Amino acid sequence: MATLGRSALQLQAASTDASARRYLPLLGAEAPLLLMDSPPEQVPLRPWLHISDVLRTHGLRVPQVIATDPAQGFALIEHLGDRVLLSELIDAQQRKDMHTVDAHYQHAMDTIFSLQSRIAPECVPDYDAVRLSMELELMPTWFLQRHLGMTLSGADRQTLEGSFHRLIDSALCQPQVFVHRDFHARNLIPTDDGLALIDFQDALRGAFTYDLVSLLRDCYVRWPVQNVHAWAESFRLKWLRSGRIADEPADFHRAFDWMGLQRHLKVLGIFCRLHYRDGKASYLKDLPRVLGYVLEVTESWPEFAALHALMLRATARVDLTAARQP
Repeated sequence: MATLGRSALQLQAASTDASARRYLPLLGAEAPLLLMDSPPEQVPLRPWLHISDVLRTHGLRVPQVIATDPAQGFALIEHLGDRVLLSELIDAQQRKDMHTVDAHYQHAMDTIFSLQSRIAPECVPDYDAVRLSMELELMPTWFLQRHLGMTLSGADRQTLEGSFHRLIDSALCQPQVFVHRDFHARNLIPTDDGLALIDFQDALRGAFTYDLVSLLRDCYVRWPVQNVHAWAESFRLKWLRSGRIADEPADFHRAFDWMGLQRHLKVLGIFCRLHYRDGKASYLKDLPRVLGYVLEVTESWPEFAALHALMLRATARVDLTAARQP
């Protein structure tokens, strides 16, 4: 606040995300501002600042940084408003206005293409096999065992390991690009000068379908399969015209589906961990949608028939939104 030269500023109640980070709107500032509280021992501020600089340097819209104190975990940043893209999409969905929905998704996919085509991915760590595997293990640990109370047999573990290996190999075989890693409609804010990105601090160098499937198979809103496929194909054609890939539609569709399966298996675990470990109960209500994506893909690909059967067996006659007592 000393940076602003004002002593009458007041903090409003904080909003949070899936991490330990908090955002506190400042009352009394001439321009809308947020105080970002990022506990250094849990979510260090420097990665956020680094990626913010990278994105801004390459022409992407991100919150302006006014002042920082990385040692204490504070940053004063531009407040872009509370109207995220998800709100716009749900409003259009309720109006059955697919023209507006399509325009929003085309704009968002253009933003992904800008991320991938402008930024050298070597500026961020690799989304490597170790990291992909650790993410996948969240699903059996937190979803199957903690949330559903399932005891995994040797055959179950073999099914999971075989499926996980296929997904990891597929991700690593794709063109490797700059990946936002949480590119969905809650983390996109429409502004007068473009679609702004937030929650970008975990960016990595990874598969080129990752951000696309995060967007189109969003954990917080679902669209008809034919729309998702049409949007994904338009993105593939944009890459094809750029000369950067030569994937056939079938190969691209498989890469897209399998990358989405990796993400959604991970998210099943993360949402349960947020509830049981971090006390954030609001995520359990989204489990049925995420499981729906998992079952859609595992049913479509023979390579995951055993995983499909395991997931059906584990979730039969279960209310996924109800917490399980220890």
